[in-house]
Parts: sequence; structure tokens; C-alpha cells
Amino acid sequence: MISRRLIRVKVLQLLYAYFNGNNSEGLPKYEKDLQKSIEKSYDLYHLFFILLLDVNRYAQDKIELRKTKLIASDEDLNPNTKFVDNKVVRQLEQTEALRVYADANVLNWNATPELIKHIYNVMVESDSYKAYMASADYTYDADRKFVMNFFNEYMVDDDMLYQVLEENSIFWNDDIEFVLSMNIKTVERIKENATSVPLMKLYKNDDDRKFTTDLFCKTILNHEENEKIIRQHIKNWDLERLAQMDLLIIELAIVEITSFESIPVKVSFNEYIDLAKFYSTERSNAFVNGILDKIINSMKTDGKINKTGRGLIEN
Repeated sequence: MISRRLIRVKVLQLLYAYFNGNNSEGLPKYEKDLQKSIEKSYDLYHLFFILLLDVNRYAQDKIELRKTKLIASDEDLNPNTKFVDNKVVRQLEQTEALRVYADANVLNWNATPELIKHIYNVMVESDSYKAYMASADYTYDADRKFVMNFFNEYMVDDDMLYQVLEENSIFWNDDIEFVLSMNIKTVERIKENATSVPLMKLYKNDDDRKFTTDLFCKTILNHEENEKIIRQHIKNWDLERLAQMDLLIIELAIVEITSFESIPVKVSFNEYIDLAKFYSTERSNAFVNGILDKIINSMKTDGKINKTGRGLIEN
């Protein structure tokens, strides 16, 4: 479930904590923190599905409440139930794995009913919801598209959602868009005739789990050597005056390029340039790009980059 991009983000965050905190507790403590951070992202993946279900139930409750009015309108008595009957939502309701995981980890929105109401109101006021409810298209694909839109439109950049998540876990600050993309991918893959939703695993495979710990540990263990490499390729710059986040991003890139034979150089290069855009200063993109490009070319010349698979160094 956790993408390699999110793994890189988590490793970068924990490296920053390691080099700026009390690392006398040793590497194992930070490895545990790294794993906890990734598990919290997986919690969030489940929580977003639960929020959809809660909003759906809130909509059902409002429909039932309107029916009890003393003077109920025809619309109150014969409501549009397209959203509450959404076929993908029904599949999620029947997904035992979602319920079991949520119960085992005490994941719910019970303490923040105002968020459920808020997301519902954001949804019903949107043009996309109004178009969906007014459409005569009652196909499974229409229901799937709306659920994907629920995650993509109503929850991205929502101030209340971000505030609630920030108050509940420091690990969720930068996770929201990454995790929502995983929810959307899950919905994309659901089969219409399935009775439940196949949820993503914490790690896609054992390689991703090993990639996480190896990338983190090797960056710490090779820190001094990587600093020497960076010094060799920085002219007219004082290493101590450079942004620490820039240096950590370059170190991570060096470790990934030299230690993981199956990952193309270009993939690693592009991933860390993107991280620099997001996590460091405005000038970081150009700086990291230039220094990393020099380091890679030098390592290729010295034969220090070994990749399995034809063309991986170049690609």
C-alpha cells in the first residue's frame, strides 16, 4: 500500500529527527519510529474509507429525519437516494477486513462528528455532487467515479480535515495526499461483482519493507563517507552553511543509487529532485539537481554504480 515515494518521505523525516535529536538511544529506536510512522499512514488509509462510510450514514440519517417532519414535502417523503445507495459504498460496508482493522486499532471518527457533518456539507454544495445526483446514470462506473471524486475533491486541501489530523497525529502532517491517492487506486481496482473491497497491504511486498529499513540504516551508517562525496562536488560552498534538508536529500539519493541495483538511476534522481521541491528552500531544486548530477556522472566514470538489468544506469 505504502508507495516508494511515501517511504522516501518517511525515511527523510526520520533522518532529520535522528541527526537533530538525541540519537544516543541508538539506531533501533529510530527504526521503530520509522515503522510506526509508516503504520500510521496505513491507519489513515483505513480512516479515509471509514470517513466515507460515516458521511454516507449521516446522509441516510438526514433522509430518515426529513420523513418524520409534521409537514413533509414530496421530496422529503421520496428522497433521491443515489448517494446513500452507492454500490461502491455498499461494498466497503461489507468489507470485513476494514472493520477488523479499524476495531483492532480503534480507528473511528467518533470524537469529531463535526468533521463528518462538515465533509457532508462540502459534498452536497459541490457541483460534482449535484451533477451526480441529477444524472440518470445509475451504473457501477458512475458510482465508482463519484467515490473517487469524493476523495479527490472534498478531502484534498480541506482545512478542517487537516486540522483534525494534525491534532491527532504528528505523523499525518504530510501524508494526506499520498494516502488519498492510495484510496483512489483501491477504488479504481474494485470489481463490480465483488462482494467486498480488496484493501491494499501495508507494504506491497517484502522488497519494499527491506527497502525502507535498508535506505534508512545505510544512510546513517554511510553518513561521513557521503558527506565527503558531497564536499568533493561543491565548489565555493561551505558545507556547514548549506540547508541540512538539501544535504540529507542528496545523501539519500547517493545511497539509493549505489545500494539498490534494481532501481534505475533516473528514477532515483527524479524522486529526490521532487523531494527537494517539496521539503526545502526555493533554490533547493536547482542546487540538488546540479550537485546530484555531478555526483552521478563522477560515480559512473569511477564504476561505482552497478545496476542489474540492461540499461538501468542510463535509465
